[in-house]
Amino acid sequence: MTDLKTEADLRTVYKHPGGGAVGKDIAQIDAHFAHFIALSPFLCIGTSGENGMCDVSPRGGEPGFVHVIDARTLAMPDRPGNNRLDSLGNITSHPGVGLLFFVPGFEDALRVNGLARVTTDPALMARFTADGKPPRSIMLIDVKEAYLHCSKAIRRAGLWTQDAQVDRADFPTAGEVYRDQLKLEVPVEVIDASLEQDARDNLY
Repeated sequence: MTDLKTEADLRTVYKHPGGGAVGKDIAQIDAHFAHFIALSPFLCIGTSGENGMCDVSPRGGEPGFVHVIDARTLAMPDRPGNNRLDSLGNITSHPGVGLLFFVPGFEDALRVNGLARVTTDPALMARFTADGKPPRSIMLIDVKEAYLHCSKAIRRAGLWTQDAQVDRADFPTAGEVYRDQLKLEVPVEVIDASLEQDARDNLY
């Protein structure tokens, strides 16, 4: 196997992108992208840490849980999670983020890259109150790049097709995984019940 170590090496295998692939980055949230975000209940966020390691984390909520403040600013609430602070911790030292928005049933996705900061500004916190509870914090993203990602990956995966849905019984429950990996002497049913209870009680 020959490693491709430089961009010049990569270009021996890959063509240069066409004008459309480059020009589609409009570097702002226009009416179309604002509409896409308003429809989206789920995204993945990529960050990088001081040690050079990267992290990708899911975020979800009601459609439009990310708010468009203006053409170059997005606001995203941080709801209760595992408190590892992988994404938020990375942002405190390296503010660059990549967001990939999904809409169920859509084969295209929306990519937004920018610089993020974390705030507990009272007005923003009140704006995102859900189920009577404020978020833990708000992530503000200064948009630097924004463009639609083509449909090929989701189409190849058949992500939204009924035939692609996998029976959950084909993979161990989270309780089984944690029991085995952490060598827990607790019945699987107890672990799964505790996880389900936490998901119900601490969604917001």
